[in-house]
Amino acid sequence: MIEFDNPSAFLLLLLIPILYFLRYLKLLSRLSLPLTLSNWNGENYKWKSRGRSLVSFISRLCAVLSYVFMVMALASPVTHEQQKIYSTKGSAIVFVVDVSPSMSARDIGDLSRIESAKNAIRYLAEANGGAELGLVEMAESAAIIVPPTMDRVHFYDRLNSICAGELGDGTAIGTGLSCAVYHLASSTSPKKSIVLITDGENNAGTIHPHTAARLTKEKGISLYVLGIGTRGMVPIEYADPKTGKVYSGYLESNFDDTSLTQIAMEANGKYYGAESTQALFQSMSTIGTDENVIQSYHIKNKDSFKYEKFVAIALMLFFLFWVLRRLVLMEVL
Repeated sequence: MIEFDNPSAFLLLLLIPILYFLRYLKLLSRLSLPLTLSNWNGENYKWKSRGRSLVSFISRLCAVLSYVFMVMALASPVTHEQQKIYSTKGSAIVFVVDVSPSMSARDIGDLSRIESAKNAIRYLAEANGGAELGLVEMAESAAIIVPPTMDRVHFYDRLNSICAGELGDGTAIGTGLSCAVYHLASSTSPKKSIVLITDGENNAGTIHPHTAARLTKEKGISLYVLGIGTRGMVPIEYADPKTGKVYSGYLESNFDDTSLTQIAMEANGKYYGAESTQALFQSMSTIGTDENVIQSYHIKNKDSFKYEKFVAIALMLFFLFWVLRRLVLMEVL
């Protein structure tokens, strides 16, 4: 919310009714101000203009608004933001997201599986503000996109950029989990966890998912597995990132959570089935609560001054005022 550090500047707005009152008394009826940029010839500014009343009214309105915004700029508009600065470490969470083409299937509400997954990740990220967050993409291969970090802006930028098909076709769950474990093993956070979001069985990669799950357990990392999707014929629209070709139609989904449940069991983790938006967000809420860490922090106030924007608006309105008066009404101001 915008506040004003110099509210006394608004007293200058009293000049507007004073000016119109003097005009009413006809004390300014003969006033003319030669401000044209081209030449000094033309009609003097007239307060009343027949046949052009609408354009004249709009131009006067622009002039008044330009003055108002300039006064608002003088009043020092500012926004006050409060930011939590954590002095103790929170949990570290790495999301392993399946980006195989089947994640484009639209069976989680009106959204695709991958868009629903991204929304759920944002939900958990906002609920656990003090946690370090990382991101791994997984399909035919796996790659770390964001190592665990507190930088939410960078995390959200990279999260928004991921799309289905970036790493080919296939689901290398073991490789994805191993990649996440590698980047969490050296973390000093009091709680470390991996959230695997996928819609399929392991069918790619050189690391068996059970091996990766046991490694997760050995490193003291909690594992949460979210099986996202439904069974049957589901609509799908997939744009190949490499060729740009769009595929649209239906996918016969043979989603089976048996293998995913076994992976979670190997790591003494938890499995959640997410066949709807409600189930997906409820699962994320539970994970966020389990991984929450009480942290010490202090509040940092950040002020952002906005007067440049008000000055820019004032100048644009004045320019429009000049164009209407000089070029449309052909008057010398």
